[in-house]
Amino acid sequence: MLKMIVLATNNKNKLYEFANILKDYNIELKCISDFGPLPEALEDGKTFDDNAYKKALHYAKILGLPAIADDSGLVVEGLNGEPGVFSARYAGDKATDEQNCLKLLENMKGLKDRKASFQCVLSIAVPSGPALTYEGTCTGEIIESFRGSSGFGYDPLFYYPELGKTFAELSIEEKNTVSHRAKALREFAFEFPEVCKWLEKRLEEEKPPKPDHNQFNDNDWSV
Repeated sequence: MLKMIVLATNNKNKLYEFANILKDYNIELKCISDFGPLPEALEDGKTFDDNAYKKALHYAKILGLPAIADDSGLVVEGLNGEPGVFSARYAGDKATDEQNCLKLLENMKGLKDRKASFQCVLSIAVPSGPALTYEGTCTGEIIESFRGSSGFGYDPLFYYPELGKTFAELSIEEKNTVSHRAKALREFAFEFPEVCKWLEKRLEEEKPPKPDHNQFNDNDWSV
């Protein structure tokens, strides 16, 4: 029976969001920091789908356990889809959330089209390679200054018109009703019983076959 899944992140905010949505399932959710230092996955994909799968498969192979990875980011129409897959490192490889947000505001100065969407692709992979994929999108707009103190990433700039707040002004409960990651996770959670069966079957197939001792007789051992 499936007992543990690894969440391929060290981001405690993501771990909390995943754990909150999957709280009704008897599955232990670990993050990669629980296993000590591990080599990082190479996130050089051209799409969110590419990177989510690369991360999930990377850690599934290392740990020999099912692994979930999400790749998500902000897509701004007026910037031809930027920052996209570079959302976390828009202002540089070691950029902070604030630095990324400031670069976004700088690049959007004078831009009338401020439509944007948060997009998420969730991939759950087994060590041998097969994976399941779930997607979620949330549409809003980028405002011109920071608002709110919750959340992370571009949340203080992402205004969600239906609730009249930025993502950084939402409670975790509110955010988990509308966010891109929550939508992907809800679909995943809804299908979770079938996902578990799929994972258990794939993991069983990966086990080396047990030797059939009945195929031998005493003469087989003679020299």
